[in-house]
Amino acid sequence: MIFPRSKTKASGSDQASIGGLYDSYAPWLLGICLQYMGNREDAEDVLHDGFMKIILNIGKFKERQPGSLEAWMRKIMVNTALKYIRDHKKEKRTVDMFPALEVQDGTDDRDDFSGCDFSKDQLMNMIRELPSGYRTVFNLYVMDNYSHKEIGKMLGISENTSKSQLSKARSFLRKRLNEYQNEMNYARAESSR
Repeated sequence: MIFPRSKTKASGSDQASIGGLYDSYAPWLLGICLQYMGNREDAEDVLHDGFMKIILNIGKFKERQPGSLEAWMRKIMVNTALKYIRDHKKEKRTVDMFPALEVQDGTDDRDDFSGCDFSKDQLMNMIRELPSGYRTVFNLYVMDNYSHKEIGKMLGISENTSKSQLSKARSFLRKRLNEYQNEMNYARAESSR
């Protein structure tokens, strides 16, 4: 089997190929894990568990089209992250996966961010700041294109709960983006004095 990014021939027992696969994809996969976990420590745990699943099942993978390896690995990482979230929810019964969060209702969707320059890293950090439930639904819906019905089944919640969590996540992000824009405007005003 040939891996597209590493161009390394791999078999289940070939340590160099596994190392090459890890070196090629681990940074990208860690980014996916960070999206779901919100902190590096948990993301690294998920990366480790997910990569073990990839190694154990790589012999079953059959590349059907370009990009199918990446899609397969992404799905494994997302599912591993969701399992981690579910397992830790059970361990910490006092922590709600979908906590109530004070969000300003009535926030206008037409906020003007034209004067701000948000980097991808800044936006990803804001997404990581979302409470776990909001972040999970946001990532599944926005980043991984699952429907609310699919998200409900995956997380054991209703379709309406998924929609509500997405709405709250968007409101939270909108509020954070507005705060960032205000900070930037203030800093510009102060520097021009």
